[in-house]
Amino acid sequence: MTGVNAVVLIKAETGLINELAEQLAELPGVAEVFSVAGQCDLVALVRVRENEELADVISNRMRKLRGILSTETMIAFRVYTKAELSTGFDMD
Repeated sequence: MTGVNAVVLIKAETGLINELAEQLAELPGVAEVFSVAGQCDLVALVRVRENEELADVISNRMRKLRGILSTETMIAFRVYTKAELSTGFDMD
């Protein structure tokens, strides 16, 4: 999908991580949510058509969910997948 892809690192209240992950996964534009170890608690992959949608998902929907303490959003310049990489090396 062409469009805007972002990785959102989320710090959450410990007792609300599982509930929050489920709520995040239901948001339009959120493709996947991972529970992780490290400085953040959850990582959400967001895929939308344009920047305005990204702002809506993160600022208007995601950040208003109970239990989110902070977020850090990284917008992807390019997305690499195994399928795209393997076709680049096809010699047919």
